[in-house]
Amino acid sequence: MQIVVTLDCADTEAQADFWLGALAPLHYQRGFHGPPYLSLVGPTPAPTLLLHQVPEPKQGKNRMHLDLDFGTTDLLSEVNRLEQLGATRLSEELSEHGFHWIVVADPEGNEFCVFNPPNSNNAAQ
Repeated sequence: MQIVVTLDCADTEAQADFWLGALAPLHYQRGFHGPPYLSLVGPTPAPTLLLHQVPEPKQGKNRMHLDLDFGTTDLLSEVNRLEQLGATRLSEELSEHGFHWIVVADPEGNEFCVFNPPNSNNAAQ
């Protein structure tokens, strides 16, 4: 089975630059490119991130979003790194059931979470 996550966007090239930087610890790279699509692939079994250029702008909150655990115990450092790539922080650190996360958005406003799972020795605990 293969999982492909499709992200609608206005500028696939700019979004590819952001997401390749954001996912750098996972060694993602450009894959298939045939307008209006551009794929970003990681090592198996990582899901493919398919960027799909669409004419309409993002409207409202994403109904589906990525939750990314970079394996770091310092959420703020990871979010700061993403902000340097063009992300926008949308929340302070939140927690529930032992999970800790910060909501951020990519340069086109698509929300995603950077999180630590329970028992990850989160520095904020």
